[in-house]
Amino acid sequence: MKPKSKILIIAGSDSSGGAGIQADIKTVTALGSYAMTAITAVTAQNTKGVYSVVPIKPIEIKKQIFYTCKDIKPDAIKIGMLHSSKVVETISDAIRSLSFSRIVLDPVMVAKSGTKLINDKAISNLKNKLIKKSFLITPNIPEAEVLTNTRITSVSDMIQAGKILIKLGARNVLIKGGHRKSNFVKDIFLNRNELKIFKNRKINTKNTHGTGCTLSSAIATFLSCGKPIKKSCELGIKYVNQAIKTNLIIGKGHGPINHLNSIMIRKYIK
Repeated sequence: MKPKSKILIIAGSDSSGGAGIQADIKTVTALGSYAMTAITAVTAQNTKGVYSVVPIKPIEIKKQIFYTCKDIKPDAIKIGMLHSSKVVETISDAIRSLSFSRIVLDPVMVAKSGTKLINDKAISNLKNKLIKKSFLITPNIPEAEVLTNTRITSVSDMIQAGKILIKLGARNVLIKGGHRKSNFVKDIFLNRNELKIFKNRKINTKNTHGTGCTLSSAIATFLSCGKPIKKSCELGIKYVNQAIKTNLIIGKGHGPINHLNSIMIRKYIK
């Protein structure tokens, strides 16, 4: 089997393998594409929490991006953990100079354990510089609250937050609804012309480490293969839901999802 497309992942590393760059590579590979990386930070963590974060110098991140893309042109880019304002600026400048259009931004701010992964100035720069350069932004509810300075308790609140993100320059928004207490998860997709609510029954498990990283990488992969944005979101959500259903028991905390489950869902992505 030959890779269908090439994805550049710009994100932090997760030593436990459940989230970050490791989850991104697994996702892209499991869905049949070729993964490249620019690592923004190295973390020491496991399923119970993050113990340390060591940032990579912005110049080294820039080198990873430029030297990789100089040789292998990606069909899409997924951006994850960006820990500082300077890193956000560096990546924003790199994207502008390389002229990429299929960019999926997952504004990672807090780890599953509650550890903050980005500082306030970086959040401000992300809002002012990077959102408008992205084709799709995929915040969860807490991230959307930070980015829009609003409180989200309902689907209508999610839609309103999405509209605010569109006004900030986002072309397409997918707000993930997994943090709401409900028997169903409602993910809200919208742009200036359409609104779509993806509704799925919530799966009762604590093993959801890396779902956000996985979803954004899955969507980027489907986009890179030429699928429309709304269809890419639908397929990405299906991939993640099937991966959660496996309910892997790895580690003593919030365990990872099963990225290899794509073998089971090929019938869904034809």
